[in-house]
Amino acid sequence: MTKKNKLKWKRSLMVMTAITGLGFSTFYPGLSIPTAAVEQPDQPLPAEESVSIVQLEVPNDQAKDKLLELGIDLTHRIEQHDGIYEVDAVVTPTEIAMLKTFGINVKDTLITENEWNTRAAERQSAVQLQASLAASEDTLKVLRADHFTNQSATFLYLEVKSSAGATASTALKATWTEDGVEKSATLSRFVDYGEYIYHYLMVPVTAIPTSVKIDSNLGGTATSSVTEWLGKEPKHPKTDYVTDFVDHYMAPNELYERAEKLAKEFPKLVEIIDMPNKTNGYRRLAQATIGGTTNLAVVVSSKAWGHEGGNDVSVEFQNPGKNNSPLKVTVDGKKILVDLATDSSGKVTSTAAQVVSALNTNASQLVTATTYRGNAGTGVVAPITAKLTDGLKAPADVSRDPFTVKAIRIGKHRDGSKPGVLGYAQEHAREWVTPLVTIETAERLLRNYAHDSETRKLVDNLDIFLVPSVNPDGANYSFNDYNMQRRNMTNHCGPTASDPGNRNAWGVDLNRNHSVGSLFDGYIGASASCTSDTYAGPAENSEPEARNLVWLADKNPNIKFAMNIHSYGGYFMWSPGAYDSKRVTLPRPTAGQEAFYWAASDLMLNDIQDHRGTVILPSRTGPIPDVLYSAAGNSADYLWYEKGIYAWNFEVGADLWNKDTKRWQAVGFQPAFAEGHEEAMEFSNGLIGLIKVAYNSSKDHQPPSSKATPGNGKYTGPVEVKIETSEPATVYYTLDGSRPTFQSKKIQLSGTREFEETLKIDKTTTINYFAVDAAGNIEKNYNPLGNGKNYNSVTLTIK
Repeated sequence: MTKKNKLKWKRSLMVMTAITGLGFSTFYPGLSIPTAAVEQPDQPLPAEESVSIVQLEVPNDQAKDKLLELGIDLTHRIEQHDGIYEVDAVVTPTEIAMLKTFGINVKDTLITENEWNTRAAERQSAVQLQASLAASEDTLKVLRADHFTNQSATFLYLEVKSSAGATASTALKATWTEDGVEKSATLSRFVDYGEYIYHYLMVPVTAIPTSVKIDSNLGGTATSSVTEWLGKEPKHPKTDYVTDFVDHYMAPNELYERAEKLAKEFPKLVEIIDMPNKTNGYRRLAQATIGGTTNLAVVVSSKAWGHEGGNDVSVEFQNPGKNNSPLKVTVDGKKILVDLATDSSGKVTSTAAQVVSALNTNASQLVTATTYRGNAGTGVVAPITAKLTDGLKAPADVSRDPFTVKAIRIGKHRDGSKPGVLGYAQEHAREWVTPLVTIETAERLLRNYAHDSETRKLVDNLDIFLVPSVNPDGANYSFNDYNMQRRNMTNHCGPTASDPGNRNAWGVDLNRNHSVGSLFDGYIGASASCTSDTYAGPAENSEPEARNLVWLADKNPNIKFAMNIHSYGGYFMWSPGAYDSKRVTLPRPTAGQEAFYWAASDLMLNDIQDHRGTVILPSRTGPIPDVLYSAAGNSADYLWYEKGIYAWNFEVGADLWNKDTKRWQAVGFQPAFAEGHEEAMEFSNGLIGLIKVAYNSSKDHQPPSSKATPGNGKYTGPVEVKIETSEPATVYYTLDGSRPTFQSKKIQLSGTREFEETLKIDKTTTINYFAVDAAGNIEKNYNPLGNGKNYNSVTLTIK
């Protein structure tokens, strides 16, 4: 928002306040405008409001611009038809009322807070089941170990049941000897209508093994002889490619425990990278707002984190029972006693501001105190007792300490010699499906390696980095405290916005904290307000979580491709990701680079579709500003512009078509797990599609070719010259007869979502040019840094 628009908006809200008699925070409680401590009308403290995901009907472009200006927490889903926008947003009842004044109305309520709580309870039930099943070594029962031969080949078929098979993290591996060579393969898990039936395997063999050994990743083992099946082929899938390794939403500790187990099980293919920048931790100061109205409330915060002693602090305001008694603060261990001042009749006279001053002077070893949100604090406080609390609801096994974010590194050669691929998830805490995509992908790569040649090809020839949760602190808060938490948990607000009533409004949007196209550079789509859901932070890369991603890219320059996994809405996007107030974007990719983005996306989108037919719409595919909105300081832009990494953004959770209502239906950040599971499966397909793109690129050693049309010749009047390439490739050219180099002009797109530009030649001109493809192959092996002349050249003579 421009400075002019911000001032205009604030004035309009001030007018609204004057007309209605309501305070500013009534209309927009999420925005903090620092003010000096002044006398203000005494009002009851605002009650905490529930939030819902709703579909807003935005009547026109002016209303849409207003919605963006207001800083409402928008999801990643926007639909336009007949000039009207349908926008999903996370809002409170007060915000809904405020939006109505701008003609923006709620069309549909998608998910309520009660439904989010149901999702959390569903996840916890699954966690408890998994814990009980995996508490000890599982028992394996071999139901069938058969071989059979049909008209095509000889097959080994297994059915094995694990006592812990009800959880998808239980993996079984079969090992046998075939012509003197040991072979192995991972079994698939078969579940019917929610009931675990067994694990199974069917693979072709060149020789019939006499026996097979089954090992579980939980420690169980079993051995069985192999017998002949009587020619009747079992009615099971005929593929030996194993999928489906997730069965509930997973919190950060579960994600990384799974990663560590994989590293232990596949030590030759996996290592775990500890990121150097620890997060702030799932922790808060213990606090209390003491007093029921704004002018007499005192906000007390512990110096120590809640779990490190802050939660033991208590504060008591008492009438000493004496006339003309002075204000006095006594500290006894973790108990703070405030004897309030009285007058000659024994009536309490201490104001909130006076109590704050006394606490900061006499109890500073334990707490800090402020008046409520900058209020002058002239109200006289009343006797009351309060116990400070950090308010965190996670069980004790969720660590409050700073968290070490980890990357799963998969590959036969993990020394930087192979091209790298990066997949990272959950920058936004509330996006519960996204980490499952990375874990499912890791499991598939490792458990199919032994018997699937395509998987082995990828793992042998690439260096694959997967970060399941960039934002573990926020994720823990989303699972346990506030489902709609988007940001991390670091509070950068000052005293006027740091009372516990704002506890769900603190944190930095990690996908707005990067150094390219940022808020600090004048780009829009991020906020400077510390209580906004798109808060960019106090500075670029202020957050350890953002610095971890930068570190990973710096440390591993072999990374050439990346996928930032988000939800929801079913988008497939790439850079540029931000524009300024005049809608001037970051530099667009060249025409050749854009063509590569589209061609590679086609492969990945087809892989996504293969799972259950989900089609990512063309209108939701392309550069971020073309299909969604500006996102200043996003991480993909950093990877593309600073590191030259082809970087995409998934938005998992495509809308589902409701045949009854004949409408597209949004799925939300935390759909019922049955839907979340399907999203994880299909977008794991897509992530492996990206890995295939990286493999194909690594094997591309064929230089591109290019041709100017029309070419050499004499022409009357101006000529439009088009330079076509044999594959997606960037064309460098000169028009002054000089050698083309990497500093020369490049063929760009002719316009947003248009084709490559043509060169308008209106006088006799020599065009010198060459092409470079995405793999770095240069046409004719021309060296732009040398003195060679094996570039293309055409001369157009204009009469």
